[in-house]
Amino acid sequence: MLASDLEIFQVAGLRRISQSHPVRVFAVTSGKGGVGKTNVSANLAVSLAMSGKKIMLLDADLGLANVDVLLGIHPTSNLSHVIAGQRTLEEVLVEGPAGLKIIPAASGVKDMVELSQAEHAGLIRAFSELAFSPDILLIDTAAGISDSVVTFSRAAHEVIVVVCDEPASITDAYATIKLLNREHGLFRFRILANMVRSTQEGADLYKKLVKVSDRFLDVTLDYIGAVPFDEYLRKAVQKQRAVVEAFPRSKAALAFHKTAQKALQWPVPDAARGCIEFFVERLFSNNRGDVTTAGRAYE
Repeated sequence: MLASDLEIFQVAGLRRISQSHPVRVFAVTSGKGGVGKTNVSANLAVSLAMSGKKIMLLDADLGLANVDVLLGIHPTSNLSHVIAGQRTLEEVLVEGPAGLKIIPAASGVKDMVELSQAEHAGLIRAFSELAFSPDILLIDTAAGISDSVVTFSRAAHEVIVVVCDEPASITDAYATIKLLNREHGLFRFRILANMVRSTQEGADLYKKLVKVSDRFLDVTLDYIGAVPFDEYLRKAVQKQRAVVEAFPRSKAALAFHKTAQKALQWPVPDAARGCIEFFVERLFSNNRGDVTTAGRAYE
């Protein structure tokens, strides 16, 4: 993209920023696979949508995308087609339960951090031209501590760390928090205990993380609740439906609704930092290690 084109695009972006309502961006991560992170992402997104908010769920696990499988949707195109310029973002959006809008990803496509400058600009433009303006963008990141997980977490307003009561999960959750804190300056994390046998187990799990974090890190860990081990959750997965939709009175569904209500009380960004394409600009500024004109105006 030529310098003059970039300047025009940034001015257009700033104009839209001034007109857009704030969008909260939540990144859901875990440190390791197998802890139910995508199930948490999908059910939180559906629960938030059921509350009447406009919700968009971005499947950001570009290597092993499975939000579509979990919710039983069958997209014909995905984010990789947007990056390639073959589809608009509007064309790949899929509607899920309760009016939830889903941006599907695809298995086997290259990471966001490997996109060219032209692809960066194209994706920012795709978000800028999106007619649907959500109240909350929820991102299901990949498992682990890859560059893409770090990038999405840095660009989000809130980072939700999903952890279950097993040594590997606790160790990897701590490693994720440590990396984001020490290397990238994140200081607040929301902790969600998943697949617990009791309320006390969830609280004890949180205390384990706090104990080691308080000793070695300068972070604030906010416990946002626990999702119990629930046979109805397994049944919902088999039906390829969110448990909050398929079994709304189940213990897991009630826990997701409770967590969603807490999330709605989290701070709303000011309009300048809140619109969705500005999130994407921050995303790519993080990758390049610099800040665009639009970013400097509002950082």
